[in-house]
Amino acid sequence: MTWWEAFILGLVQGLTEFLPVSSSGHLEIGQALLGTAGEENLTFAIVVHTATVLATIVVFWKQIVELFRGTFMTKTWNSEKQYVAKILLSMIPVFVVGMFFKDEVEAFFGNGLMLVGICLIVTAALLALSEWISKRRSAGHEVTYRDALLIGCAQAVAVLPGLSRSGTTIATGLLCGVKKEEVAKFSFLMVLIPILGEAFLSLIDILKGEETTTLGWLPLVVGFIAAFVSGAFACRFMIEIVRKQKLIYFAIYCLIVGAVAVVYSL
Repeated sequence: MTWWEAFILGLVQGLTEFLPVSSSGHLEIGQALLGTAGEENLTFAIVVHTATVLATIVVFWKQIVELFRGTFMTKTWNSEKQYVAKILLSMIPVFVVGMFFKDEVEAFFGNGLMLVGICLIVTAALLALSEWISKRRSAGHEVTYRDALLIGCAQAVAVLPGLSRSGTTIATGLLCGVKKEEVAKFSFLMVLIPILGEAFLSLIDILKGEETTTLGWLPLVVGFIAAFVSGAFACRFMIEIVRKQKLIYFAIYCLIVGAVAVVYSL
């Protein structure tokens, strides 16, 4: 992978991480079109995913600081501690998948565009259904513990390439009756610890020599910067899109791209 290929793929990752169109699916499609598919995919994916997580921290810095202060600087069981508890609850399903099914999950990556296309079509169906149902509700509610667990299960399933993490979690929250603005924020914040944790564990494996990559440092750095900058832009953009209730357009996009990917893989 050259530095300019890493730049393009970093842009793709950053722009699609927060939009409900599957960043992993688009990353697979981009690697297939550029001819960069190979064993190095997972390492590069972890690097650019880490970049978009850091972009999330920048965008939600004020809310994160408020949660930190409310959780660690007060003794009462306040709203901030309850919110953090819900985030921790939502991480249990993906933690189970990561701990006990890591090899099975990694095997899905690099399996070609057929799986990506099918999962994109499933994403389109989820977005369309959630949009249709949410428009028929007068008002939504705040995230409950039950909602947090269900959204967490959706995040665990969305490890499949092509099944949008943000799309799946936001759609699940909407189907549960959560407010659109609230479920968007919760969807973006709940992924911070799992991805940073995965990146940290992968870094340890690399330092121990248990995990290797044929990529040089330049493509990784370029991809990281491109994903960080474009991710910060896309995160702010997605928040406005969710507020304006326009998820159906992303459903149509996922359906078209998914169908093209399926046909292309035949």
